[in-house]
Amino acid sequence: MNDGSASEPTPEELEAMSREEKMLSGSEADGVHIVHRRERFPVPGTRAEKRAERQVASLFLLTFVGAIAFMVCYIVVPWRFKLGDNNGYKWFTPVLGICLGVTLLGIGCGAVLWAKKLMPEEEVVQERHDGPSTEYDRQTTGATIVQGVVDTGIGRRKLLTRSLGLGAGAFGLMALFPIIGGLIRKPRGELDSTAWAKGVRLVQLDGTPVRPGDMEPGSLATVFPNTPGGKTASDTPTMLIRLRPDVKFVPRKGQEGFRWGDYVALSKICTHLGCPVSLYEQQTNRILCPCHQSQFDVLQDGKPVFGPATRPLPQLPITVDNEGYFIARSDYIEPVGPAFWERKNP
Repeated sequence: MNDGSASEPTPEELEAMSREEKMLSGSEADGVHIVHRRERFPVPGTRAEKRAERQVASLFLLTFVGAIAFMVCYIVVPWRFKLGDNNGYKWFTPVLGICLGVTLLGIGCGAVLWAKKLMPEEEVVQERHDGPSTEYDRQTTGATIVQGVVDTGIGRRKLLTRSLGLGAGAFGLMALFPIIGGLIRKPRGELDSTAWAKGVRLVQLDGTPVRPGDMEPGSLATVFPNTPGGKTASDTPTMLIRLRPDVKFVPRKGQEGFRWGDYVALSKICTHLGCPVSLYEQQTNRILCPCHQSQFDVLQDGKPVFGPATRPLPQLPITVDNEGYFIARSDYIEPVGPAFWERKNP
């Protein structure tokens, strides 16, 4: 904005000025003094300029490759798969993180290198002041913005224009891809099974197997399957509860033989939104979810009796092996955790 300290050119003089002259005049009138300005390559098309263009274009292409790799990995890498003895969840997020890092590195370094090696070298000092904008201010400011675009050389550097468009387009698509991919791709059998299986021992977090005599009546222990990755999988935590002898357990239809003696094993994953539920009230025989206060009645086979949860906690069929340790008789017969469409409800 003009502070009035410099005389404005007449409309005829303003019309006769070139874009660069308007930019320089507007800068001076607005208190922006260009101390130093030098073209990086006074003669266009030199070898040094072409080399700098190729460097910047390579970084934009790296952005394109990183974005494409992100989208491919998002689709191709299964959400659950086995790599030797490791659970696939351990690899999925790091792979996507590396691809995203490459994408951001390419576009960020490309932009910095473009400004450093191809745009004019300029040093300015600006005086700040207040006041309304005049027609002169608007035109000179517009010329400054357009001149800045011209200074990038984007109009004549087709290689950079195409590589930037390619990288930026892929980057934009990559940003939308988790949303689009999540809507298009639906789970297959990933949510229908866990690491629990017939003969798998119930172990504590430190790997210690559990025997019937290890727990007092009315107590609860969190157990995991003794399988590679079983203790780190999000769908395997299970509550092993020893009921008091003075209570009556009412199993659901078809699950009469799932418990062993006065021991019952229920999934620790809330059927509302997947929070861990292990706040056990011995007196009421209820399990409380701390997130949204859903309550499940252990004596009614994990039936929800309060709160937003509408499905019972799945029960794991258990027995004891020849060595006296608890083992699973099978996997859960229903998916654990929150409900989703197209699932088979028990």
